[in-house]
Amino acid sequence: MQNAPLLRRLQAQKTLKPVNFICHAPPAQSVALVGDFNQWQPNSHPLRKQVDGSWQGSIALAHGHHRYAFLVDGVVTLDPNGKGVSRDDAGNRVSLISVS
Repeated sequence: MQNAPLLRRLQAQKTLKPVNFICHAPPAQSVALVGDFNQWQPNSHPLRKQVDGSWQGSIALAHGHHRYAFLVDGVVTLDPNGKGVSRDDAGNRVSLISVS
């Protein structure tokens, strides 16, 4: 079958993988995850505060690269543990994650 490799690649792109996000912000009152996967909507993915003061959440993301940031008390914050930095559509620096 000639199209088998293409079909496998297209199927992989539709596969969702759980990804954990952790933001260390003990004094924060609220932390949310915003990114191209939720149209940068601050109410889509609020993170939960943990006993140690970190904020955590998990979401399922498709294969590929995703731009994101933490919204800490309303301030866009890069992920200091992120694997890359990119720009959003407005040219602001944001974190970048690769999901495979």
